[in-house]
Amino acid sequence: MKQWWRRWTYEVPLAIGDALWEVLVVQLAALLDRLTVRKVIAFIPVVILVLAYYHRIPIPPELVLIGDFLAYIDIFSVLILLGVLSRVTTILFVVKQAAARIATFVGNVAAHLPRLDIRHRRQRGAATRPHRAPDRSDDDRAPHGAWAQAAFA
Repeated sequence: MKQWWRRWTYEVPLAIGDALWEVLVVQLAALLDRLTVRKVIAFIPVVILVLAYYHRIPIPPELVLIGDFLAYIDIFSVLILLGVLSRVTTILFVVKQAAARIATFVGNVAAHLPRLDIRHRRQRGAATRPHRAPDRSDDDRAPHGAWAQAAFA
């Protein structure tokens, strides 16, 4: 009798407590670790369908439509993703064209720079060549010019 009493008052409640701990704490924590927002959203239509077939609670059509939308969320997300990717591809194409045009422009400017001869400028303090005086004629060598000599003679 003592064994029976010990078993039903001590071991069975401990076994039930251990089983409850395993289910309500350990397995629930593991489930919550694996639970994602996508899984929650995918489960909402199931809840709506269960409520819809439970005839005692009337469900408005808007709620059923939301349930259908959530059921097809994968299809909508793929369509939205394709739309975004097509825009990204277009933007990348425009950026590539702009980069090619800029590279062409820079190449053209670099090709025209040697023609401007910017590289061989004189320094500011450099001495210049002396200018050669033009040849003077006999008339120019006279002190006041040829007309002045004729006037005084």
